[in-house]
Amino acid sequence: MKKQLFILSLFMLIAGGVDAQKPYKVMFWNIENFFDTVDDPEVRDDEFTPEGPKAWNDAKYAKKLSNVERVIFDVAAQDRIYPAVIGFSEVENRSVLEDIVSTPKLAPASYRIVHYDSPEARGVDVAFIYRPDQLKLEGSYPVKADVPSLPNFRTRDILTMWGTIDEEPFYFMVVHWPSRLGGKDASEFKRVALGEQMRRLADSVLMQNPKTKIVAMGDFNDDPTDPSMEEALGAKGNAKQLIEGDFFNPYHAMLRAGMGTLAYGDAWNIFDNIVVTENLINAEKGKLKLQKPKGSKFYGAIFRAHYLFQKEGQYKGYPLRTYVSNSFQGGYSDHLPVYIYIAK
Repeated sequence: MKKQLFILSLFMLIAGGVDAQKPYKVMFWNIENFFDTVDDPEVRDDEFTPEGPKAWNDAKYAKKLSNVERVIFDVAAQDRIYPAVIGFSEVENRSVLEDIVSTPKLAPASYRIVHYDSPEARGVDVAFIYRPDQLKLEGSYPVKADVPSLPNFRTRDILTMWGTIDEEPFYFMVVHWPSRLGGKDASEFKRVALGEQMRRLADSVLMQNPKTKIVAMGDFNDDPTDPSMEEALGAKGNAKQLIEGDFFNPYHAMLRAGMGTLAYGDAWNIFDNIVVTENLINAEKGKLKLQKPKGSKFYGAIFRAHYLFQKEGQYKGYPLRTYVSNSFQGGYSDHLPVYIYIAK
């Protein structure tokens, strides 16, 4: 009974909204192949069905759902702030998102969903959930990813949404750029093309209203120091070098410090980034701007709860995955969540 009362009290504190002392939190997480259990004949999702090689069933789905709920709630509970906006990648459909926002620990935030089915062959999409008491949504649109040299290339959309926070205009993008299948160098041109496309989108938004504050997030399948991020998207790592219209990447410095959001070959990468336009760094007095988490020297944050890591075996110290091949691990994701703070 005491535990139930404690959780209820925490719900009320977190759901209570942002006051003058509390910032807005923006989060992104690649939740790794969160499929429902129903075979969709329009996409290649057979692997994640009860009859498929992973024997993906209701019990495993419920475990995955509980894991996602736990992580988002714990991100919120550490400073009693439900994220105002959360971007996801690798979610199959709206049904999965509806289950996420309806979980007992997340329901108090009253999250709403922005999702469109993308042309990705396996049917995994990007999506947003947001708090309507904090983001006053005005519109959303799935921009089709364009790789000029591959006119028939099918991948996840550049999902956009826009509205106001504290009466200031905001424009959000969430992406999952093409993978490094075939090798980093051989596939880089695809990610460069999408970086250039996102930069054009940002430039067009700022041309219409230079006061719009843009936040672009996602699994970029590249590090902050790669050409697709630094040159094509134009996301700089040094806030002092920013000029009007530039993007700033707070995870650039974190990568140089040896941090990571996913591990491969005993090395850490930061593919999961949240970048912001210069007007969120050099904001006017009294306006919303990017803030460092309390006690941190970095502008970005990576959620690193102990339970998110493999404790033994070949992948000890790596993020604890849902599956390794077809072996169910009951874990969370192969990526760690990232988040930033925005406040006056």
